[in-house]
Amino acid sequence: MSILIAISALGGLTLVLALMLVIANKKLYVYEDPRIDVVDGMLPKANCGACGYPGCKPFAEALVSGEVLPSKCTVSSEEGRSAIAEYLGVSLGAEEKQVARLACAGGTNVARNMAQYHGVESCKAASLVSGGGKGCFWGCLGFGDCEVSCDFDAIQMDEHGLPVVDTDKCTACGDCVESCPKDLFSIEPVSNQLWVNCKNLEHGDAVLEECEVACTACGKCAMDAPQDMIKLENNLPVINYDVTNQSLEIIDRCPTGAIIWWDKTKGALKGKESKKVIRKGKRELSFS
Repeated sequence: MSILIAISALGGLTLVLALMLVIANKKLYVYEDPRIDVVDGMLPKANCGACGYPGCKPFAEALVSGEVLPSKCTVSSEEGRSAIAEYLGVSLGAEEKQVARLACAGGTNVARNMAQYHGVESCKAASLVSGGGKGCFWGCLGFGDCEVSCDFDAIQMDEHGLPVVDTDKCTACGDCVESCPKDLFSIEPVSNQLWVNCKNLEHGDAVLEECEVACTACGKCAMDAPQDMIKLENNLPVINYDVTNQSLEIIDRCPTGAIIWWDKTKGALKGKESKKVIRKGKRELSFS
């Protein structure tokens, strides 16, 4: 008899719990638009965050809800974005491509080291040892943390130990920005062709002893630029990109080539009066 009572009680409890689960499912059910999974499948699955969302699935949800347009995904191809726009019945949108840019040209052929670093081959590790040993405290250390962090193979180290960004492959995900201990990378619209290729905050020609292409804060670029476009802050030119009439003439009198013009096909262009660097090998160590 006791066994029958136990079985009945267990069966009754099971029935009650099942009913509670059914009711909870009805009450707590959240509808998810089936188009989200379809759009998610059409995205590149990079989960890079360049769109401003933490991954492709949240971005797909934003697309379906109408918060953003397909052009916001700069990783996807033009055909891929168009397919999403057609599927959702929305416009493609217009989103300017953004890329990672490095504010340093101090490779081993133009910049000195104060000491030879031996240890973990990492910029972050080297920077903890007296700033990395480079004569210019603000300069790139050249161990390639940015190259390692890039999941899109968009950064390669050149023969002088400087990162080179492939703008076609760059998704503006920002991983290189996070990985650089010197804060030399930033994400910029490709239309910002005028660029200060240096972060040195020292003033005067003495800085050239440590890096031949450093900014000396001479102010010529600020004088040649339209009013309010460039001003010196902490001995470094700061460009106001809200002033839209950028031009090559602004960089012409820069004596070191520290301010450059990004050309879509030719890459970084220096001004007419900038010193030409022909050295291929490393500069010697400086212990002074």
